[in-house]
Amino acid sequence: MTTKSGPAPEAGAPTDVDVIVVGAGPVGLTLANILGLQGVRTLVVEDRDTLIDYPRGVGLDDESLRTFQAIGLADAVLPHTVPNQILRFYDGRRRLLAEMAPADACFGWPKRNGFVQPLVDAELLRGLERFDHVRVLWGRPMTGCVETPDGVTVQLGGDPGKPAEVSARYLVGCDGGRSMTRRLMGVSFDGTTSATRWLVIDLADDPLGHPNSEVGADPARPYASISIAHGIRRFEFMIHPDETDEQAQDPDFVAAMLAPFVPHPRDVEVIRHRVYTHHSRIAGAFRRGRLLLAGDAAHLMPVWQGQGYNSGIRDAANLGWKLAAVVRGQADADLLDSYDTERRKHARAMIDLSTMVGRVISPTNRRVAALRDGLIRAASAVPSLKRYVLEMRFKPMPRYEQGAVAHDQPRRPDSPTGTLFIQPRVDTRSGSGLLLDDVLGTGFAVLAWNNNPRTLLGDKAFGRWQALGAAFVAVRPLTQLHWTPPGAVDDPAVTIVGDRTGELKAWFDRHAESVLFLRPDRCIAAACIAQRAGETSARLFDVLSLTAQGGDHADAIGPVLHVPQPAAESAGTAP
Repeated sequence: MTTKSGPAPEAGAPTDVDVIVVGAGPVGLTLANILGLQGVRTLVVEDRDTLIDYPRGVGLDDESLRTFQAIGLADAVLPHTVPNQILRFYDGRRRLLAEMAPADACFGWPKRNGFVQPLVDAELLRGLERFDHVRVLWGRPMTGCVETPDGVTVQLGGDPGKPAEVSARYLVGCDGGRSMTRRLMGVSFDGTTSATRWLVIDLADDPLGHPNSEVGADPARPYASISIAHGIRRFEFMIHPDETDEQAQDPDFVAAMLAPFVPHPRDVEVIRHRVYTHHSRIAGAFRRGRLLLAGDAAHLMPVWQGQGYNSGIRDAANLGWKLAAVVRGQADADLLDSYDTERRKHARAMIDLSTMVGRVISPTNRRVAALRDGLIRAASAVPSLKRYVLEMRFKPMPRYEQGAVAHDQPRRPDSPTGTLFIQPRVDTRSGSGLLLDDVLGTGFAVLAWNNNPRTLLGDKAFGRWQALGAAFVAVRPLTQLHWTPPGAVDDPAVTIVGDRTGELKAWFDRHAESVLFLRPDRCIAAACIAQRAGETSARLFDVLSLTAQGGDHADAIGPVLHVPQPAAESAGTAP
């Protein structure tokens, strides 16, 4: 498996940037792409000489693909995925216990996707080649960091003949579970590490070949068999306490593990195999001053829900737009506090879910396993419970009760504020079958059903959002898409969207609110009925610490860059 080591040679590497990202893994590269699109001068430093060239994460969810869409790389990533992957759970006699096969794609993408991480990471890296103001330095570990009133100064190791210090306004540590950034911040990494060990085996030329995955809750030896993509399959087996790490690495042991599943266990091509343990940990703080944490540096979780990789991408999506707004002078630095406030609760929920699923899968006591199997089968006999598992409704979804959101007071439990907005396919007057986010662009958006946002906001509020580069969308039934009142002229600042599938109307049918203020990460920052749009807008500006204007730096770096939009006649990217 071949990946590219870097987007550019080190000659002329910058010594003064806006943001330093420590770690060129998927989280750091995604964050760098988000910042690059917003014109933020970014430097990624990595102690390795190249990308990691073997599979680690094996599952992408719909939220991660939506983020890759937002940075203009979904089309590059999709060839390395297996969409709509089914996951089946079996008991010790290989009888089906449960199945996860969610069919809906409310965020525009399948909820479960197998993928080859090194190849996707390589696409994220190539995405940085679009930006003259983003660089990656390889073989340059961070050895120290000094915080100043105006920024940070980072010391780099590596070649003594290359620049040893870089100054920046902020530093984000995406440097893994053993994060140097976290140690420099002096924050704890609270939680547990399981004593149970697992052997992971990645095979080329998939000896099974089918597209789906399974988890075996076998008390004799719990296991997993996962189809990734491009003919790669992963097996994972629990290692018993009386089996040593050295024994588990032996080719004979590996062959013995594969024998129940593969007809010729010695006639396989092993990409790699190693022993690992599961961690359930979260950092005591995601921000200290000008230093922040994201990805595994901020939280670690067991693999059972495939959410370690995806949680890191959520971090990047949540933090990226906030950092850009602060650096560009569009928001006060207090906005960055909302990153910890919002991401901590959801990351904790994902850790708890993954830990719980691991405990359900892993019992080696046959009586306990039999009791578990009986409970799962009883639950599966109830249609609503079966659907709950099949459609993955147990997966915690982001819902921000505090942070960069403006809730009504008193807060209503059914309010959509703080949740992710849906992404159906829509029509505009110049294109059809477009994913909604491609119409909205990469910044803020004000979206109204059956009304013109300018009229609802008033000139002052409308101008404030325009100064931030917000998109304005008036959603109509598809039947009204091309209608304009006699003698009227369409507002050139407002995009008219036709509800192609009926999903938008169905969403507004379920909610009293008809005006939505969407953040760049497509979280609903505020929502209200039409007549309250102006006052809700003012309250949201206060909550987000928005200034509605860029400082000197924003002028210096030029306008925000945008992902190229689909051609008018294009039907968009099919999920």
